[in-house]
Amino acid sequence: MGVDYYNILKVNHNATEDDLKKAYKRLAMIWHPDKNPSARRDEAEAKFKRISEAYDVLSDPQKRQIYDLYGEEGLKSGKIPDSNASEASSSYSSRTPHFYHQHRQHPPNAASFRFNPRDADDIYAEIFGSEGGGSAGGRGQRTFRDGSFRNGHFNAGGPNGHSSEMRKAPAVENPLPCSLEDLYKGVKKKMRLSRNVYDASGKLRVVDEILPIEIKPGWKKGTKLTFPKKGNEEPGVIPADIIFVVEEKPHPVYKRDGNDLLVSQEITLLEALTGKTLDLITLDGRTLMIPLTDIINPDLEILVPNEGMPISKEPGKKGNLRLKLNVRYPSKLTAEQKSELKRVLGGVS
Repeated sequence: MGVDYYNILKVNHNATEDDLKKAYKRLAMIWHPDKNPSARRDEAEAKFKRISEAYDVLSDPQKRQIYDLYGEEGLKSGKIPDSNASEASSSYSSRTPHFYHQHRQHPPNAASFRFNPRDADDIYAEIFGSEGGGSAGGRGQRTFRDGSFRNGHFNAGGPNGHSSEMRKAPAVENPLPCSLEDLYKGVKKKMRLSRNVYDASGKLRVVDEILPIEIKPGWKKGTKLTFPKKGNEEPGVIPADIIFVVEEKPHPVYKRDGNDLLVSQEITLLEALTGKTLDLITLDGRTLMIPLTDIINPDLEILVPNEGMPISKEPGKKGNLRLKLNVRYPSKLTAEQKSELKRVLGGVS
């Protein structure tokens, strides 16, 4: 059957000139070679040529009539039956399955017809160049009036044939809230992303993707995790990078200071003088017992080595745990208690 030009442009067989132009514009904006990254340039070039050829044939009344009657082979080979043969075989030789030509009229001058395809750049300039200085019609898109598509090699951007680089959409940052436990132990998360992409037919659709995120032990607030080109697709633009930025959730016990962990504990005056054992549940679930045997002065800070946050760049190493001890004094004392304290502490310097 050959090439189905109607299917290439995604139009029906009754498509008007306006329908064809709209279809061509939409697809050309997607598959113009200079609107695609270098990795897809060959694919885009081939599809752009097919789109241009389809529009060339269907927008030309004579070419379209011959194509509808005899298909791509008849159009390009020039082997068109004479009018009598055409009339005799009209009930059986229709090459387009969507049409039934009960009484086909032989195209005028068909015998002398020779298929002469137009250059893709001429078609592009004709469609877009007539709409305001060669604008590609898209929001903030570049112009391509100087582009050429000759001999199968697309050149754009100037007489030297160097292609202009596509602009890249600005990166999109998203917060990634993490508990202190997540940042201590490390964790794997899955983030659902919905974005606009073009399918093989050039139609825009919404797809959902699951992005795997691995939080490494010791990561800090502000750490960025980048997924290149996972933003929305749009013509002439390289999709944005999606960036997740670590945010630290508040913790009821611990506070982070760089690689150290801070804990504030309140003890009574009696405990400050006589001693106490502090019990702490660590971020990885261990019970940490810290004996206080010396007299505790107000606002004393005790350092527990290697019980802070993991150091991401130095595996196996951790910061310190810093305990700030606040002594709670009694709000009042009886005369008897004061007397007893004087007796006990009177000789203490």
